[in-house]
Amino acid sequence: MSAYEFIKTETDGRLFIVTINRPDQLNCLHPMGNAEMGAAFDEFAKNPELWVAIVTGAGEKAFSAGNDLKFAASGQKSPVPMPSSGFGGLTSRYDLYKPVIAAVNGFAMGGGFEIALATDIIIAAENAKFALPEPKVGFAALASGMHRLPRQVPLKKAMGMMLTGRTVSAAEGKEIGFVTEVVAQGKALEEAKRWAGMILECSPMAIKATKETVLTGLNTADLKTAFETRVPGIGKLLASADHKEGPKAFAEKRKPAWQNE
Repeated sequence: MSAYEFIKTETDGRLFIVTINRPDQLNCLHPMGNAEMGAAFDEFAKNPELWVAIVTGAGEKAFSAGNDLKFAASGQKSPVPMPSSGFGGLTSRYDLYKPVIAAVNGFAMGGGFEIALATDIIIAAENAKFALPEPKVGFAALASGMHRLPRQVPLKKAMGMMLTGRTVSAAEGKEIGFVTEVVAQGKALEEAKRWAGMILECSPMAIKATKETVLTGLNTADLKTAFETRVPGIGKLLASADHKEGPKAFAEKRKPAWQNE
């Protein structure tokens, strides 16, 4: 367990769980909370013993309702800068190839939705609500939401959300395509752990190489160039002990003992 003030972190074997812990403020994040989120995901990124992360919010009302507008309006000066890794320590983090799962309970609004969009898998409780409502208060979704959403769902669906600021249910989010799975209220974290368990059955070297390849390929203009681009993670995978362990374990009819090396 961590000694953070505005978030909680927990390690469960290879799994790292980050919980935004401001339920009385609907888990809104102010600069100090963002700094703690940045530090937590820095910890996850650099620790070779941690293979998968889950990010969630405390309580059932909200994953995160985004930027703490009350703090912003108060005129208080932040003692810490926004982390270079962006809102929630994730929205500007472009070199994390370990998988991150969002367990969304309740509101994921504005920056909260942008945190979820910056993850790889979104597990939503049936009471989850998603929106980029910034235009309604004279803001814009500047923490990557205006770019990530139209890259993850059809453009007209994305524009239908962004140009109205309307709220979308978990069920509609799955229909549109940004939600991976919908579960009963109160079960998002449990289901996220189940998905994390499935990932942890795979070679962490292969998982990182897969994520790096996919994200690099999506930024490539054409399929041929994307296919022919060999990301560093693939070279590391092919030279790894895990690459040898997989076929050996299969031949010996046992579970692989992944070494992440």
